[in-house]
Amino acid sequence: MPTAKRPPKPPPKPYHHGNLRETLLVAADAVLAERGAQGLTLRDVAKAAGVSHAAPYHHFASLNDLLAAVAERAFGLLAQALEQAATEPDTAERMLKINDAYVACALARPAQFRLMFGPLLARKHDYPEFKVAAERAFGVVLTAACAHDPERGPELALTGWSLAHGLSNLLIDGALEGLPIPVGPGEGLARQLAVRALGVTGAAA
Repeated sequence: MPTAKRPPKPPPKPYHHGNLRETLLVAADAVLAERGAQGLTLRDVAKAAGVSHAAPYHHFASLNDLLAAVAERAFGLLAQALEQAATEPDTAERMLKINDAYVACALARPAQFRLMFGPLLARKHDYPEFKVAAERAFGVVLTAACAHDPERGPELALTGWSLAHGLSNLLIDGALEGLPIPVGPGEGLARQLAVRALGVTGAAA
């Protein structure tokens, strides 16, 4: 009896992804957290996302375009955390809570924090949405500082931002470990230093 021929296989369907851009951003976030930005490639992100090596180019012309979008999202998360802290009615405590939130965000997502303030930030004018997100975050700090002290607001904002940012980097790098002075937990230290540097005493300081 002749063997029945199997029907020919249908041609493969073209790959389709419901939300490729979002999937790539989530994958890039994961790869970034694992490896850092150095050495990260679009091929790495495509592999993590489970898509072809060419797929990222449908949404991002280059790796920097992708990283700018990741940094934009990270700035958005930072701004949200700062805005939540800024709901505190007492203006002094508001500044301290914003400082606490900044350091907490940096420590929770150190690779993203480094990316946000890496070389791409100097080119933020090339990425308008990234620029808007970065300015939104600092705007929360500036608004809170001016509400506390309209005359010295800009100076307080710059001082507070510099303090929180510098301390975040020191904590991420482990630079405070083993110092010949007592150093408390990161967030408690952030508040202690902010009270001294900004000359404010919050309701819960």
